[in-house]
Amino acid sequence: MPYLGNEETVKELRRALSNPNIQCDQLRYRNTVLRVIRSMSQGVDVSGLFSEMVKACATVDIVQKKLVYVFLCSYAAVNPELSLLVINTLRKDCQDPNPMVRSLALRNMTNLRLPSLVEYVEQPLTAGLRDRAACVRRVAVLGWAKLHHLQPDSEIDAVVVNELYSLLRDPDPVVMVNCLRALEEILKEEGGVAINKPITHHLLNRLKECDLWGQCEVLRFLQRYRPKSEDELFDILSLLDASLVSPHPPVMAATLSLFLSLCSGVPSVSLAALERVRGPLLAACGSGSREMKFAALCHIQLLLRSIPGLLGAHYKRFFCGYAEPAYIKQRKMQVLVELVNDDNVGMLLDELKGYCTDVNPDTAQTAISAIGRIGRSYSDKCLEILTGLLGLKQDHITSAVVQTMRDLIWVCPQCSDTVCSSLEGCEETLQDSQGRQALLWLLGVYGERISSAPYTLEGFIDEVKSEISPGVKMELLTAAVRLFLCRPAETQDMLGRLLHYCIEEEADMCVRDQALLYYRLLLCGLDQTRRVLQARRSDPSLGVFIGRPAEPVGQWARSFNTLEPLKDGAVETEPASRGSPEHVTFDPKPRSDLPETLSCSYSETGRLSLSPPLSPEEFERLWLQRQCPTVPHCSPQSLQAAMQLVNIQALAFTPPQALPWRVYLYTHARRGTARRSLVLGELLYTGDGERRGIKVTLRLQPRDETCLRGFLSVLTTVLNTLTEHSD
Repeated sequence: MPYLGNEETVKELRRALSNPNIQCDQLRYRNTVLRVIRSMSQGVDVSGLFSEMVKACATVDIVQKKLVYVFLCSYAAVNPELSLLVINTLRKDCQDPNPMVRSLALRNMTNLRLPSLVEYVEQPLTAGLRDRAACVRRVAVLGWAKLHHLQPDSEIDAVVVNELYSLLRDPDPVVMVNCLRALEEILKEEGGVAINKPITHHLLNRLKECDLWGQCEVLRFLQRYRPKSEDELFDILSLLDASLVSPHPPVMAATLSLFLSLCSGVPSVSLAALERVRGPLLAACGSGSREMKFAALCHIQLLLRSIPGLLGAHYKRFFCGYAEPAYIKQRKMQVLVELVNDDNVGMLLDELKGYCTDVNPDTAQTAISAIGRIGRSYSDKCLEILTGLLGLKQDHITSAVVQTMRDLIWVCPQCSDTVCSSLEGCEETLQDSQGRQALLWLLGVYGERISSAPYTLEGFIDEVKSEISPGVKMELLTAAVRLFLCRPAETQDMLGRLLHYCIEEEADMCVRDQALLYYRLLLCGLDQTRRVLQARRSDPSLGVFIGRPAEPVGQWARSFNTLEPLKDGAVETEPASRGSPEHVTFDPKPRSDLPETLSCSYSETGRLSLSPPLSPEEFERLWLQRQCPTVPHCSPQSLQAAMQLVNIQALAFTPPQALPWRVYLYTHARRGTARRSLVLGELLYTGDGERRGIKVTLRLQPRDETCLRGFLSVLTTVLNTLTEHSD
């Protein structure tokens, strides 16, 4: 915002700049120019001094020249006609014996950014590419990129492009890196700078001469080259070996990204490279820079997707420090969940238990959620901790614990007795809507096991008029109807009052429509209501695959050393703000913890096959009952291993000899670059003599016929293979 008194200030500065006595004194003249720059930085509009500042440019004082150039570049767009006055001075400076003056003139000539001055700039830039001083060549190379950015539709000068390619062999490493950047900008429409074998080997041999960020740039450009033979590949890897364990995390990350790109067809080499960067990554996690530490944690999560035990012996390095910010603590807790095993589970749970009482509510809730995730494999120990936290009677802790228990009981139904016995009195502490929704869901689903469920529900119904959250009201309706189905005598009166209020007085249309739905459903009879609200639950006999199978490196290699791990995170915790498990809406964004592509073969880069083609009649028959070879007696481990080879995750299963025999599957299918579908599947074998086959039920979100056909083709191949091996 300009100063109110800027007119007087500008007049005073104009008088001083035009004063011959001041112009004769070099120091006073420089101080006057400095006053102009200071006023400009303070918000004074000094554009009226443009002509006076152009005159001040004609000096041998380099400091004064720099100050004047700052002014001219700032106001050139405001005074395009007067800017022509400075061109002669700049062109003259481009021929000055001092290389610093020449580079300064070239830089500011291109920083004026006026299309009308392009014809005056081209000749000095061409001469600058052949200048003796490296600092001038650096500026000239980048100047051509600025010139192209100023006129992107202009024809590309092949002579300039060839000159820039030849400068890739310049003895100065900064000039070499600047040439790569300039060619990338100028040739953007043609795919960027071309990296062939001679250029690749030249850049690799000079990599150590570059500075930190120059090495990162070179390594990024080298990802475009593909070796023609295995010998050449290993020659390149040998040259990169020292950079892979560089003490500088940016160089290490760029080198590893190049390793993964070059070794996409050699998984063993990729895994060996991941093993080697363990030390530098752990060192980056202990960096004094918070930003560096957070980026290292995010990339460690990527590595753990392919080598889950990579850092198992170093789990103590991920314990949270007292003074660390919340976002780093939360990311460390996500890593700790991935490192849990039988040997360290006790120590990890004790550490996470301490974080549950952190002064930051978000950190405490993340710790409680982490304990819940560990509870899927160590439920007894985790439930003991969660039950103890309920005794603290703190709102945000109780809310997080109840939500975690709800999520845990959904995955592990065998925990229901312990959870139900610990819910007494929780309603008195819960204040936030998400915690109340979780409690209401538990009361509705397991109300027959909770003796005080009707009385707790009645308290919610009595206060429904003061409830402001529509989500709580909708969950209350569902819980009341469910509890009525199992305990009608105790719930009938309160359910009637709740339906009457929601239908007659409630202003929210979603709540009113749900109340009308339940009212009309009850009119159809209790049997119909039970069929809708008391659908089958998870079978307690189902075993759950804990953890995530090792994913091929190629599934996340492209996102390594980018912003994607920082933006999405490699491991997602259970969302603390979601509603009931049945009411989770599908999120169309990609889940980073699931495979991105399916493979129709046993290679990492394969994709789903679109054959054999299916007619509508065949599709309907396959949807209702997919007849596949019977493999009811294969072990869960064999089935899981076979599914992992084609990037399908087996989530839960029944014992091999049990009937009916079920397996639940999920994966992500991607068609093209944007279309992505979540595939959920159930394999059911009943053992019926007349229908000896496996029934496959699939659900896709969003629906995609191509992905469906491809998934069925992959699944058929896997089951056929298992049958042949069992025979």
